[in-house]
Amino acid sequence: MFWGNSTAISFPNLGITLENVPRGITVFGFDIAFYGMIIGIGMLSGILIARSQAKRTGQNPDFYLDFAIIAIPLGVIGARLYSVIFEWENYAHDFWSIFNLRQGGLAIYGGVIAALLTVFVFCKVKKFSYGLFADTGISGLLLGQIIGRWGNFFNRECFGNYTDSFMGMRIDGTDRSLASVFKPGVVSDEILRNMYEGKEKALASIMEIRNNIVLGADGHSYIQVQPTFLYESLWNLALLIGILIYLPKKKFNGEIVLIYLAGYGLGRFFIEGVRTDQLFIWNTGIAVSQALSLVLFVAAIALIILFRIRAAKGKIASFDYISFFKVYDEKNNTGKKGKKAVTRVAEVVSDIAEAESAEAEAANKEAEESETPTEQTNEKKTDSNE
Repeated sequence: MFWGNSTAISFPNLGITLENVPRGITVFGFDIAFYGMIIGIGMLSGILIARSQAKRTGQNPDFYLDFAIIAIPLGVIGARLYSVIFEWENYAHDFWSIFNLRQGGLAIYGGVIAALLTVFVFCKVKKFSYGLFADTGISGLLLGQIIGRWGNFFNRECFGNYTDSFMGMRIDGTDRSLASVFKPGVVSDEILRNMYEGKEKALASIMEIRNNIVLGADGHSYIQVQPTFLYESLWNLALLIGILIYLPKKKFNGEIVLIYLAGYGLGRFFIEGVRTDQLFIWNTGIAVSQALSLVLFVAAIALIILFRIRAAKGKIASFDYISFFKVYDEKNNTGKKGKKAVTRVAEVVSDIAEAESAEAEAANKEAEESETPTEQTNEKKTDSNE
């Protein structure tokens, strides 16, 4: 049994129309939102691809499952806190609404920040390579984002300003989540101006949508907007494909997660610029996620350049803790049991180093052998000249 199925969503310039799009299903009298179900599917899919990547690179897949059990709830908490912090006015008068996740209100950046911090602590406790772990798991995070964005579709949220382009999406303006902002008969222009005081760009986008409301054949009023949730889902898909292709060629542990931060930051910066439901830095008109995207892009690019230079010089990038913990164990004399801190990852890195050393030694030997006949010939010429 579906619920919330009175809203039509269409892409008129593409000839796609979906009638009565539901918000969720009802099970034993309890409403379950598609938003939460899709987020859950994204999480499970992310775990599967991360475990697959771990197995492919000779790591223990269960290690990533152990991490997911810790990281998923912390990620949800981080996503919710990010939203609540920058949208406090919506929760200040109803504290318990903070815990109602079925209506949305999860900011992906909060989840990403929480996940990366959890990786840091988890790897430090387990004495595991942070860079390798993050590189392996980031594909799972990206897949979760790709799928999770479609929860916004069913929640009728995370869309952009008015457009009449081929990607324009029409949503029934009578939907309860939209009428309070986009239906002129429900909220006046004056009230909107007070709501968005100091946020002129966001106000202008909303007013443009209200001024271009389309009257459908069914007599309903429709808003026509950019489907930014779809833009982000497709951008992340392209980023995931690029990462999976480049993964075997990475120059240092931690490079993939930095590529993710740079790539996602770049795309999100432009996508966030056309969204109408932005979160703002307190008492400003600055979109916090757009500002954060720019910072992440610049910082990630700078770190990639820095660590590639270090890697080219034969130095271990600072994302790696393996060598540090080897020294730490020996210095503190942790005994034979303490040696298990040097995990399978360390063994893999050691094997690679040994293989590269053997290859270099063979190349040097071959070079020496090729030089020997020349040297002998020169010696003979010298003897004959004498």
